[in-house]
Amino acid sequence: MSEGGPSRNSAEPAQRAELVVEVVRHGGAREASGISDATVELAAHAAFAVAPPRPPAFYEITIVLTDDVEMREINRSWRDKDAPTNVLSFPAGDAPGEPRFLGDVVIAYETALKEAIESGVPLADHISHLAVHGILHLLGFDHIDDEAAERMEGLERTALASLGVADPYRGGETALAEVSP
Repeated sequence: MSEGGPSRNSAEPAQRAELVVEVVRHGGAREASGISDATVELAAHAAFAVAPPRPPAFYEITIVLTDDVEMREINRSWRDKDAPTNVLSFPAGDAPGEPRFLGDVVIAYETALKEAIESGVPLADHISHLAVHGILHLLGFDHIDDEAAERMEGLERTALASLGVADPYRGGETALAEVSP
């Protein structure tokens, strides 16, 4: 190799962000969903891949699959809304330490199932969409205005396409829950 060119011996290993996902099931979501933890974890990694946090480090999230009863309680406690919703995100904030905990995403199984049936999409695809949506909120994305919503929806489309999931916005607006409390 000519002088001044790249050398494998001197190259520093590239740092990248890595994600650890814990899937927790409560209530009726424990047995009924038929959705594997692997499906939910793949969706989390897809969201993380399209919008990796900075600085590169190890990150953790928890995804909770629960029933509408618990989701209603959570929604009432944190958002003062006395009804279940499909997905909520709870960012952890800027707590120091390694790995960095990004927060929790809570998905209501029964609401997700009802929406999937009404939309004519497979439940696994809809759960994947809700997981991607919630994780993007943990990564700082939002849909407060049209520009932010377009950016977030574009990231969702890219993440979901990497999983072979059809564009959830192709037929118009999809009602997803607001960002965390």
